Amino acid sequence: MAVAASLALAASPHFKHGGTPTCTIAGSGTNTTSTTCTGSLTGLGFGDVTINTTVSGSAVYQCQNNGGNIAPGQNRVLVGPSTTPTTIDSGAIKNGNLTFTTNPATLSAPDTVSGSAAGCPNANWKGVNPNLTVTSIELSISQAGSTFYDCTVSNPNGLSGKVAFPASC
Repeated sequence: MAVAASLALAASPHFKHGGTPTCTIAGSGTNTTSTTCTGSLTGLGFGDVTINTTVSGSAVYQCQNNGGNIAPGQNRVLVGPSTTPTTIDSGAIKNGNLTFTTNPATLSAPDTVSGSAAGCPNANWKGVNPNLTVTSIELSISQAGSTFYDCTVSNPNGLSGKVAFPASC
């Protein structure tokens, strides 16, 4: 037990050259997105690695009245945050190295919202056909209960495709 604790304390985890995290967002513009992150670490000690991927965003809705007529909405409706954990068993770490891929972090907008939330003309309207945009991704990585990386990339106008993270925050 004392040997395992000293190994964990002696670790100096960091990203390999070219291994800083990159997250890929799929499904932008629909009502559900999926974000998966990859990276390569070195300097790890003994213990499972836990990676939490947290995504947030906003959806813009069209307004629909009781007669079925559609008009554009005006408000962005906040969606999330949604956190998805990925736990990687210590047995996957080889000589202090680990290349990881996270579980997909899903963010979903409700199919409908109130007319006031969507920016519709009055309460007789409702927000429909959401167009969801991811605006923030937070990646938190820890080993043996100690967080060594916690970084957020955000853009209020939206993130899409591949999103690169810095090596340190």
